[in-house]
Amino acid sequence: MAGVGAGGDPREPPRNLQGLLEMAVAATGPQTEHREPMGEERQRWLRAAVAEAMGGAGQEVEELRRCLEVLARPCPGEEAAERGPGETAPHERALEVLAELCESLDNATDFCALGGLEVVLGLLGHPWAPLRAGAARVVGACAQNLPGAQGRALALGALPALLECLRGDPDPRVPPPRPLCYLLLGACSSRGPGPVWALQSPQAPLRARAAFLLHSLLREHPHLKEPLCRLGMVPQLVALLRTEHDGAHEHILGALCSLASDFPRVIRECRVPDLRLEELLRERRCLLQGREEFQEELEFCERLLQLCFETPTEESTMDR
Repeated sequence: MAGVGAGGDPREPPRNLQGLLEMAVAATGPQTEHREPMGEERQRWLRAAVAEAMGGAGQEVEELRRCLEVLARPCPGEEAAERGPGETAPHERALEVLAELCESLDNATDFCALGGLEVVLGLLGHPWAPLRAGAARVVGACAQNLPGAQGRALALGALPALLECLRGDPDPRVPPPRPLCYLLLGACSSRGPGPVWALQSPQAPLRARAAFLLHSLLREHPHLKEPLCRLGMVPQLVALLRTEHDGAHEHILGALCSLASDFPRVIRECRVPDLRLEELLRERRCLLQGREEFQEELEFCERLLQLCFETPTEESTMDR
């Protein structure tokens, strides 16, 4: 578990009773009034309480291990959908427990350290819907509480797997927008792996693929606009448009169009004078006109100009 003992970083949780007591003393600060020494009975009670708390943390790690051992066992394949939940009940229960445990930051950290993401991600494509749904919930809990888990899940291919679930899962019990949203939010940080980070890659094919993924995601799942907007997606994408022109720019413009469509907040952000987006779009339109290979990019450019700068203000900024 994360933490240090006595004499360590005071921001970290203590590992033992001595560290906990020192943290408590430091938190209360110097006392001017006289206090009686803690009685023996009170000390025994405090030791018992701390031992129970510390022991509980260890028990949770063991529970994580137990659940992962269950998931590592063979699980019914295609026939599970016909035979019902009896064959998969232990796996379903293990996923439920993991999702609950991983709501804790420490547990999510331990889960990832134990290789849990590798185990759970393999169930995102399982033919039995409750297992797909349970796996998505566990991924979402980890991605929500542990930024490092976001990058690890993305590196293991979680984002395409979740997108596939969203794109065509026939069972309503498999709704993974939360894990997808948290993965995307983590991915869009320039400090970690994911679509926007990949857009800054020196490899042009990777930039184009990442831009296409982001554009497709926004087009298919408009509920992600709000969290992406809060993350500062608009200025990030505009900054990328100012880089040397390549195949990614078409999809960056497409992503901006998807963000701005029916979303007045993004339109207002695009109009911020410091971005100088209108000037950039008009220059880009001149550059692309008459070049057939850039026809789609030109259409996105013109669409964004129309949405953000050629529509009356009272219509485009009206709150819905």
